[in-house]
Amino acid sequence: MTMTLTPSRRAFLASTLGLVVAVSLPLRARAQSGAALAFQPDGSAPTFAPNAFIRVDPDDTVTVIIKHIEMGQGPMTGLATLVAEEMDADWSQMRAESAPADDEKYKNLAFGLQGTGGSTAMANSYTQMRQAGATARALLVQAAADAWGVDPARITVANGVLTDGTNISTFGPLAARAALLTPPEGAPLKDPAQFTLIGTDRPKLDSLAKSNGTAVFTMDLDLPGMETVVIAHPPMMAGTVASFDDTAALSVPGVTAVRQIPQGVAVYATSTHAALSGRRALVVDWDSTAAETRTSAQMMEDFVTLARTEPGLMIEESGDIDTALTGATQVLETEFRFPYLAHAPMEPLDAVIAVTGGQVETWGGYQFPGFDRQAIAGILGLEMNAVKMNVMLAGGSFGRRAQSSAQIGNEIGEIAKAAGRDGAWKLVWTREDDLTGGHYRPMTVHRLRGGIDADGNVVGWHDVIVNQSIMAGGPMAAMMQDGKDPTSYEGAVNMPYALPHLRVNWVQTQSPVSVLWWRSVGHTHTAYATEVFLDQLLVAAGKDPVQGRLDLLKPDMTRDRAVLERVAQMAGWDGQTVKGDKGYGVALHESFGTYAAQIAEVQDVDGFPRVTRVWCAVDCGVAVNPNVIRAQIEGGIGYGLGAVLFNAITLGDGGVVQETNFDTYRMLRISEMPAVEVEIIASTIDPTGIGEPGTPPVGPAIANAWRALTGNAITTLPFQPPVNA
Repeated sequence: MTMTLTPSRRAFLASTLGLVVAVSLPLRARAQSGAALAFQPDGSAPTFAPNAFIRVDPDDTVTVIIKHIEMGQGPMTGLATLVAEEMDADWSQMRAESAPADDEKYKNLAFGLQGTGGSTAMANSYTQMRQAGATARALLVQAAADAWGVDPARITVANGVLTDGTNISTFGPLAARAALLTPPEGAPLKDPAQFTLIGTDRPKLDSLAKSNGTAVFTMDLDLPGMETVVIAHPPMMAGTVASFDDTAALSVPGVTAVRQIPQGVAVYATSTHAALSGRRALVVDWDSTAAETRTSAQMMEDFVTLARTEPGLMIEESGDIDTALTGATQVLETEFRFPYLAHAPMEPLDAVIAVTGGQVETWGGYQFPGFDRQAIAGILGLEMNAVKMNVMLAGGSFGRRAQSSAQIGNEIGEIAKAAGRDGAWKLVWTREDDLTGGHYRPMTVHRLRGGIDADGNVVGWHDVIVNQSIMAGGPMAAMMQDGKDPTSYEGAVNMPYALPHLRVNWVQTQSPVSVLWWRSVGHTHTAYATEVFLDQLLVAAGKDPVQGRLDLLKPDMTRDRAVLERVAQMAGWDGQTVKGDKGYGVALHESFGTYAAQIAEVQDVDGFPRVTRVWCAVDCGVAVNPNVIRAQIEGGIGYGLGAVLFNAITLGDGGVVQETNFDTYRMLRISEMPAVEVEIIASTIDPTGIGEPGTPPVGPAIANAWRALTGNAITTLPFQPPVNA
């Protein structure tokens, strides 16, 4: 089955056929996916692909096969930079493609299976991709040495050109010869002092295609005879279909079928408009027996009661917290309330599936493609090798596509199964489906108590955290330890501060509402609760919020100290939290191995904060591409800012989600985005994550600035109550 593409898209997807070495690579799939063709169909020279990550074509282009889905966070550029550095390639010859689904060949070394998440793309690929590039370089050098009859040691490589001082060649002419060589074991890596690309700004490889419209997303695909399918999902979490009447739906022109599937009722049509019209005409009676029928307000009160009465599981303890709080000169107590949050990526969920004679091919923004592949194969009763996965570019995710439950794989598989025939179908989710479809950042309560002695020292810290587990009940449950889900409280434990008497408890709640990691996962609420509460304690003790934090840092927290001191310098911090009509607040938080400190500047505009500037100092190890790092910090700040100011998913009567589009799920507008200044701490430590660490500190920095300016402590998020509250 062949896709229908415009001429420009054909040009974008076309590539020269070239050669294979040492490993057997998967066939190059359509629509950006796949490593390389093992051999030319005409029997000519093999393509130079010295490993599963690199292909060198006769026209000198170097294509890097990216095992991490590109959702806008930059792995195509970052990982290609690592390869280009070790190959001594010229940046202009670099290209990138998404890898196909292959849990063994393209596994995330942090997870043990192919997947993207937890800000691990650069961290787990840094050495692996450099080694791939070094191997390719060594083979090209040996090929040149053989062709020229010289010692390989005489050959130098720079900007994609090899020379021994007499002979000269680019990569392409040597590719066929290099393909016949055996890759060396452990090709030497560069000394970081020799880096010419790593650490310098490079334009993103996918920016041009995304700007001129030639980049192909799942929604762009159009297969011959393909039908569009939309699903009527239950309006309450975990509701099911009791009965339905499809009479009116089937009378809509273009609607070809209506089928009940486990997820709801699927409407098949010849166009998206017809499918949506057919769905609107459906009459469905929903069964809410197993559903969540409480309102958000009722659930929150239940959570608060648990925080006040249940001890939960002990997560971390040092000293004697009860004695410390009893003997404290002053004890502060604050309850922080966090709502459910949707991810709201720009591109809602979608996928395409084609079934032909017992063979399946699917296209989608699969963040954990192995899970979806297994789901599709199981539903259709096929072996795994009968299901070919093409991983597409994705228009954002923020955790939404990271489905261990294979939500989309299950839906697209059930759609094909219910059709009962060969064919092609495109599953389309609308914005309304996206916002009401569950898999939210968990609703959470933190009950914090802290004690201060007569000298203003923080002597006691007790945090009780109440929320649902993201990991329990699914494949990720194996990562839990003694019934404890670290994603529920990460960031509230192992804090950098020397607190002599400390206790952290976690109370797990149960609800049919499906929850999922959201950009920065547990850190999204723990950073806010801990850094806002710490600020309250420091202010109560009469201490400078920056110096007070510095004084509390443990001696070995050198990276925390460095980013905090640097952001204070950037913002010209002088201890004054209010200057004229502006308030200033600070927050420090480490997540995913990356250290970030932020200072926010806010104004009071009709009783609501207007964030005018944010300074951020970040230490993420070696800065492979500073341009991408700054972009991710800026994006993370904007995302987090919108969440704390406006975002909330609320359940109304009967547990029905109230927010259905951006009129009620208020997003940050471009005119509300503050000026952001980012400085990256120089480091020789291997890279850590950058996609998420910019988000956690912005909320508490804003809250601390707002409290300094107005005296109003925001403990229930968002700042602006939901439209339907």
